[in-house]
Amino acid sequence: MIAGSTLAPVFAMAASPDGASWVNFVPFVLVVAIFYFIILLPMKRKQQKVQEFLDSLKVGDRVITTGGIYGQITRLGEQSVQLQIADKVRIEVSRAAVGGIQGQAPVVEPASQ
Repeated sequence: MIAGSTLAPVFAMAASPDGASWVNFVPFVLVVAIFYFIILLPMKRKQQKVQEFLDSLKVGDRVITTGGIYGQITRLGEQSVQLQIADKVRIEVSRAAVGGIQGQAPVVEPASQ
């Protein structure tokens, strides 16, 4: 009987709308914080790394596209890159399609099918 009588005020405080309403938001804030640190922050870092890679491209780099095409950069545009994939064969691809430097780990994940 004593244990039940000591818990009654605790339950009454949690149910009251005036004093402890902020306690209801603590789980929500924790979920948002975990979501940010586990999902959003690593994604933001990866996007920053990819952007730095794309900004550092220069003429003469031997690259591979996300579609698997190997080539050498012959011209850089603001939104596109011209690749020489064979003698006298050049193609223009989006800058975002460049996945990495040949012989190194890919910076951009390959396109899934």
